[in-house]
Amino acid sequence: MKVIRAKVMGFCMGVRRAEELACAEARQAGGARVFTLGPLVHNPKVLADLKERGVETLDEIPSACDLKSCSVIIRAHGIGVAVEKDLREKGFRIVDATCPKVKASQLKAQELSRAGYCLFLAGEVHHAEIEGVMSYAQAGSAPFCVVVSGAAEAEKEAAKLFETDKNAKTALLGQTTICEKEYSQIGEAVKKYFPNLEIIQTICSATTERQKALSELLLKTDAVIIAGGKESANTRRLISIAKESGKPCTLIENAGEIPHVFFTYGTVGLSAGASTPDSVIDEIEKTLLRGA
Repeated sequence: MKVIRAKVMGFCMGVRRAEELACAEARQAGGARVFTLGPLVHNPKVLADLKERGVETLDEIPSACDLKSCSVIIRAHGIGVAVEKDLREKGFRIVDATCPKVKASQLKAQELSRAGYCLFLAGEVHHAEIEGVMSYAQAGSAPFCVVVSGAAEAEKEAAKLFETDKNAKTALLGQTTICEKEYSQIGEAVKKYFPNLEIIQTICSATTERQKALSELLLKTDAVIIAGGKESANTRRLISIAKESGKPCTLIENAGEIPHVFFTYGTVGLSAGASTPDSVIDEIEKTLLRGA
């Protein structure tokens, strides 16, 4: 068997930065509690490693703790304006690990909202990143802000807005992990009603690079394995691209999940989401080469 890796795969800048900030905070905490609100990144191996270092993942702010001795790490996907304000007012030590690309989207949404723009946010409605961007738009008093997951939904929402304000100033921002084709289709759908729509380039280059590298990899292999967390949006988009090719493909979180049939192919491609650590990628490759 031959294993070919995608030219670009694994940790992106934002994830690596978040992990490094979390590890550094754990080292200097001196036994004090360190936690994140929601998972720092969407990868079980990364979260397990951080837990061993003393970084807890919590769904809500703990009510019983010594605030002055606790550190809260803001996850790479960012958090809402009100939540961050609450943390600061309560006196927690804040470590902002929000991906710089996500932070840029948050601030742009707030800026456009203050300028009176009606916003369309392209992405997954319950994704932490989109929820955070929506929060910044609301903080900027956006006259209209809606999350759309696809072109059909975008056209429907644009039609609703058109009925109430035909001259609305509109702008489109996308989840940093959305694919360019999907983002373009959503933009064209909104333009049917608002041809002057401002499309803000919010897609992270790391996302585009990984998707392009996967497309190239698919041309050289019999089957493809995508390594990454099943909760990771950018990883799910990679497996979606692989499925569209018609070639055998699978999304796994670790080497133990490799389907038996993948050991029978002559050439297997290996790609990975932006929150997948090198150790996971290496172990999957070694397991494939060792054989079932």
